[in-house]
This record gives sequence, structure tokens and C-alpha cells, in this order.
Amino acid sequence: MADFLEILTHGRRLKAQVKELELDELKDVIAKLQKIAEEREAEAEAEEAAQAERLAKIEAIRKQLEEDGISVDELNALEGATPRRKRAPRPPKYQIEVDGEMITWTGQGRTPKAIKEKLDQGHSLEEFLIEQ
Repeated sequence: MADFLEILTHGRRLKAQVKELELDELKDVIAKLQKIAEEREAEAEAEEAAQAERLAKIEAIRKQLEEDGISVDELNALEGATPRRKRAPRPPKYQIEVDGEMITWTGQGRTPKAIKEKLDQGHSLEEFLIEQ
């Protein structure tokens, strides 16, 4: 790809590469390149217009805030005013004793190996409920 771009952007190399083309073929290549260039220009103009529209909207909002007596700093302060709270850990719902060690489980997430083994042996989950 780098070689292709090097040929395309270098005048003498490009001339050497297209000397085998017939005039009609050369005009066709030129037309295709021109079409690509026009598409790129249209895309750039559309992007520029979208950016200008975005800036205009931002400016309108800034003016409205200014008219209402609200500063940007106040808006930024609101952003940090309500920090997300971590939820409290769930209390264990099930427990099983294995080799003198109590293994607890909330009922969510992966089932502990000891409880899973007992369930596979035919025990029911209700047997491991923690009584409250």
C-alpha cells in the first residue's frame, strides 16, 4: 500500500505507471479520482457544518444559563453532588459446615463447591437455609 501511495503522490513515477494506459482509460481513472475527491470534500463540509451546529447549540445553552443566573461551575458542582453509593453486601442466606468451617452463600453468583456437591447428592437447597 505504501508503494501505491508513493507512486500516486510522485509525479514522474505516476507518469511512468500510466504510460501504458490508453487515453480513454486514463480519463476514466481521472474521473474516478475526481469523484473520490468530491466525496471527500462533501464529507468534510458536512462534518464542518455539524460541528458549527453543535457549537451554536452550546452557545445557546450557555446564554440561557447566563440569563437564568446559573454558572457552569454550579453545573459541574452538581455532577459530583450525588456520588453513587455502594449497596450494602447481601446477608448470607445459606450455610454449610465442612470440616469445622462454616461456608455461607447469599444465593446469588456461583454456588459454593460444598453446597453444589450436596445438591448433586440429592439434598435440597432448603436444608442449608439460615434460620432467622
